[in-house]
Order: sequence, then C-alpha cells, then structure tokens
Amino acid sequence: MIPALALGLLVGIVLGVVGGGGSIIAVPALVYGVGLSPSEAIPTSLLVVGLSSLAALLPRFREGINWPVVLLVGAAGIPAAWGGAAVGRLLDPNVLMLAFAGIMVVAGIRMLMRTSEVEGTCSTGPTRAFRSCAPKAVGVGLLVGFLTGLLGVGGGFLITPALTLFLGLRMKQAVASSLAIIVINSAAGFGAHAAGFTIEWSTALAFTVPAILGSLAAARLARFLKDRHVRVSFAVLIFAVAAWVTASTVTA
Repeated sequence: MIPALALGLLVGIVLGVVGGGGSIIAVPALVYGVGLSPSEAIPTSLLVVGLSSLAALLPRFREGINWPVVLLVGAAGIPAAWGGAAVGRLLDPNVLMLAFAGIMVVAGIRMLMRTSEVEGTCSTGPTRAFRSCAPKAVGVGLLVGFLTGLLGVGGGFLITPALTLFLGLRMKQAVASSLAIIVINSAAGFGAHAAGFTIEWSTALAFTVPAILGSLAAARLARFLKDRHVRVSFAVLIFAVAAWVTASTVTA
C-alpha cells in the first residue's frame, strides 16, 4: 500500500508539471513497485492516468483548449486504442515491457529537444486553415491511440510535441489540449481492456487518490518552474526507469 501511495503521487506530479508522461511511470511502477502483472497494470494505469489528467486539466482551462483538435485527435484514437489492445493480447508480456522501455527512451530524447511554439494552421483560426490540418490531427490520433491500447500509455509524451511541432499549437495550449486528449484516450483504452478484467480497487484507489492530489498541486506550481529544468529532470527520470525495466525484464 505504501509503494502504491508514493508512486501514485509521483505519477500525479509528473502529469501536473509536464502535461503528460505519467503513464510512462505508472505501468512500470504498478508492475515492479506494486506487483501487478502487465495485463493488470495496463488497464489500472489507464484508469489512474485518465482521472489524474482530468484533475490536472481543471486549473488549465483558462490557458485555452483547442477543442476542434482535441475532438479530432481523440475521435481517431478511440478505434486505434481498441486495435492496440487486440494486438497487445497476442504479445508476450516481456515483449510488451521491452517495447515500453524503448518508448521511454524515445520520450526522454524528445523531452531534451526544443519544441516550436510558433502558431500554425491548427491554431484557432479560419475554417479553411483548420481543414488543411485535419489529416495531420487524425494521423496523430491514430498513432497515439494505438500506443494507448497496446502499452497502456495515455500518450501525453507524444501528444504535446505533436501538437506543437506538427499542428502548430502554442505550448500552453498544447499542454492543456494534451490533457484533454489523454482523458479521451485513457477512457477508450480502459474500455478496450475492461472485458474480463476485474480491477483491484484497493490498489487502484491507493494509486489514484495521491495521483489526483499530486496533479492538482503540481499543475498550479508548474507555472513557476522553468521549462528547461522540467524537461531535463523528466528525461533523467524516465531514462532511469527505462534502464530498470530493461534490466528487470531481461534478468527475468
């Protein structure tokens, strides 16, 4: 119970500060810190991350959410999440965890890279300009949704840079929109895994409650932190967790 409380708080803090990335820590934490199997950890992670993202979204409503982009990316991600979940059932759990470690390394590298904050065609603007960005938004939704179903990730570590680099949203708008998309993706992914799954509510609640509290507090503190420091700290954390997951899976 104590590891679940501590690790849940860590997941919430990461979500609140970065606007994503909590699920990168949640699945390994549930598997190696709490003792769940990958098949149990993935839907539990989606529940925790979805609720925590919803909590972290509340203080950011005033920063502006691009609802057309959120709806496009989220709608495309729903069927993709079901497809990812179907593929995940065919794979060995150790293969899934090694794939997770690889995704973590990609996320860490991405966090060390600068992202553009120049507004593009997907920012709030003329209808014609928005239509030109719709195919990109759908493509982002399909990729992130598939990873959500396959690995139990909300996709925030991919959504935020995709919204800034490919769709041209400002960083603050991208972070808030990313959290809204994570809520949609997590709900879709959880629904895809829910069939035949009995959730362990004591563990889920012990993880979820501190995650929500941590995300609320961190979202309010994030505005006082320098973006570079947040990115570097998060990258170092997930590189360490990726190494831990790889070593644990290989030795097992």
